[in-house]
Amino acid sequence: MTGNKEKTERKPLTNFDGIGAVLVLIFFSLLLCVPSFGQNFGWTSTAFLGVVIAAAVSLAGLVLAERKAANPILPGSFMMRKAFILSVLVLFLTQGLMQANMTNTIVFVNYTQPENSVISGYAISVMYLGMSLGAVILGPLADRYEPKSVLSGSLILTGIGCAILLLFSLNTSVLLLMASLGILGFGLGGNGTIFMKVALSGLPPEKAGAGTGTYGLFRDLAAPFGVAVFVPMFTNQITSGIAAGAAEPAAAVSSIHSLAIAEVICVAVGIAVILSLPKIRNQGENP
Repeated sequence: MTGNKEKTERKPLTNFDGIGAVLVLIFFSLLLCVPSFGQNFGWTSTAFLGVVIAAAVSLAGLVLAERKAANPILPGSFMMRKAFILSVLVLFLTQGLMQANMTNTIVFVNYTQPENSVISGYAISVMYLGMSLGAVILGPLADRYEPKSVLSGSLILTGIGCAILLLFSLNTSVLLLMASLGILGFGLGGNGTIFMKVALSGLPPEKAGAGTGTYGLFRDLAAPFGVAVFVPMFTNQITSGIAAGAAEPAAAVSSIHSLAIAEVICVAVGIAVILSLPKIRNQGENP
């Protein structure tokens, strides 16, 4: 066969923001350490202050590097949009609840029902099922209705899942554990898919690739950040309760109730932020 073959020209990678990439890795690694260092070592400890200072210095370096970069790894024009900033804020307030509550449920059951610890595994399985259902049921609704209205509904479900923690006791049934994590997962599965649509709304097609990558970075950081906040909060309160003379199961119950209140407050703030989002459906190019 002698036909002409179309050759694809490979262009060399130019102006890659290598310095920015390194500083992104350093800054966000330090950022994830901030809440856990504060809770575990003390908010005035040398370890906490050291990581805060290091994070601030790396952030300043990152900002300077991105201003000078020809192709910044974190495009400022995309990140400074209201739709992106508010979406990421709510992500950090809520998406960490998934992993945090999964871990905390295991710890809670181990403290209160050590002879029946396998029930936490059933509840976690239901949570993942709820996430899958939320993604396929709630996610597509954002194409038919105003996304921020659908997001508000999914966050209400997330808040209900967190509020059920207030019903946990020394003999929490597997059905109650499943209800809490299942409803939580359903809500998170829904809003996790919709936030991408909101954050990228109004973005020109040629910038969609970079925008998707930037949003993905913050989305992937939201869960470990939530874990860094809520898991130490839960376990440290158990330790404090035991130190104050409470029995381990009672300390775990008191701690999970305090955690539920904190999470419901975060969800409520998240809903308030969502209501401040610009309308996405049938809008023009600029959100």
